[in-house]
Amino acid sequence: MAEPKPEEISHPPMDQLQGLEYCIDSNPSWGEAIALGFQHYILALGTAVMIPSFLVPLMGGTDDDKVRVVQTLLFVEGINTLLQTLFGTRLPTVIGGSYAFMVPIISIIHDTTLLNIEDNHMRFLYTMRAVQGALIVASSIQIILGYSQMWAICTRFFSPLGMIPVIALVGFGLFDKGFPVVGRCVEIGIPMLILFIAFSQYLKNFHTKQLPILERFALIISITVIWAYAHLLTASGAYKHRPELTQLNCRTDKANLISSAPWIKIPYPLQWGAPTFDAGHAFGMMAAVLVSLIESTGSYKAAARLASATPPPAHILSRGIGWQGIGILLDGLFGTLTGSTVSVENVGLLGSTRVGSRRVIQISAGFMIFFSILGKFGALFASIPFTIFAAVYCVLFGIVASVGLSFMQFTNMNSMRNLFIIGVALFLGLSVPEYYREYTAKALHGPAHTRAVWFNDFLNTIFFSSPTVALIVAVLLDNTLDYKDSARDRGMPWWANFRTFKGDSRSEEFYSLPFNLNRFFPPS
Repeated sequence: MAEPKPEEISHPPMDQLQGLEYCIDSNPSWGEAIALGFQHYILALGTAVMIPSFLVPLMGGTDDDKVRVVQTLLFVEGINTLLQTLFGTRLPTVIGGSYAFMVPIISIIHDTTLLNIEDNHMRFLYTMRAVQGALIVASSIQIILGYSQMWAICTRFFSPLGMIPVIALVGFGLFDKGFPVVGRCVEIGIPMLILFIAFSQYLKNFHTKQLPILERFALIISITVIWAYAHLLTASGAYKHRPELTQLNCRTDKANLISSAPWIKIPYPLQWGAPTFDAGHAFGMMAAVLVSLIESTGSYKAAARLASATPPPAHILSRGIGWQGIGILLDGLFGTLTGSTVSVENVGLLGSTRVGSRRVIQISAGFMIFFSILGKFGALFASIPFTIFAAVYCVLFGIVASVGLSFMQFTNMNSMRNLFIIGVALFLGLSVPEYYREYTAKALHGPAHTRAVWFNDFLNTIFFSSPTVALIVAVLLDNTLDYKDSARDRGMPWWANFRTFKGDSRSEEFYSLPFNLNRFFPPS
């Protein structure tokens, strides 16, 4: 048998991911784009409903309050997504609610001055205003770091090697939102997981009028089938005598969104009243803004790869962070009850559909705004059981994580130094947040528990985030451990082309501002 040639046993590194049907600046037909945009909107509903559903009852809010918060969050998500795709990084990313803000927001909810308010509705309003004030102040972190280009300077210390664990843990770090939630209602979750994988992978060559309809619309088709199946189980009384928690995760009529939603309601700034400002609350929220910044940086790099674009130059990345800061400011003004970050699941959907078109995401933003105003129709889609979304997350978060691992091709993985950095950063990125989660579940407070509440919130928020821990470990090790003699092993010669806007000729095609605005804001 002939000796295999080197090119037969290895694959050359590629700047842009191959095999995508549509890249960032190519567009499917309008009909297909609208259907794909609606699919991204449906996927974004999972987080948009989950966060208010958890937080609003803790604040003393009613189902009516929960519906208004969901509507407001979706409305601002749509605005932020449009701003980011038009003037920010211009990558096809949905800007959605973030779990990173849960720690400081729960801390605000448990503030004794707010807990002592006896009237539940007034407690809800005052807590909402306190969260708004903290978000407004904390948003200045991303606005300053982004528009001053300070974040662009920070990214000079990032290498392909350092980004591998960060991007990987943007996906892997959300493992608790996947199968642990599917397991709460296996009769819905597992069929959803199997059906989605079958449609998107095994039946992807099924074509209708030259369109791979099952691959392209696997999400919407499988959700429709399983949602109908879940409704059938609910209507037949299958959950009538089951525990309350099972009913909450399985039934299609437990969300109480449709009955509480108004027909038409336009969210507006300061709709909950004037925000209140507290230094301690703002400091805790600043940690969440930093976490959001780091997680979004990893998500932007993953989205660029899944949209078949080159890595975003430092200037573009910083510009996107600045606009994301504006988005968090809007969250505070409107009262969305959480801050903004890149929606990881929607980034994963780019890879699942093989459509990385910017136009599709802009259409999805239109759906978010439209259905947040038409409350009843939006509430209908928002009543999909969260178990169904969790099943999809098992696939989509995995896709994003694998994009992070794909950066290994630009580094020397035969280097013991590189193996050490990646292994330690990945392990600690999973292990440290898991320790914080377990400690908090047992002690009902984080490991940082001093008299300074703002300090506790700051540390607990930082170390609850897998990508943030991975970034701290990977970047520190990568820039201190034999870094002078390992530039090639770290992937720096390849990375150098994408550090500046003019370093690669394709940057102008992917990242230039619309309406010829580059004349007034020339990229560096």
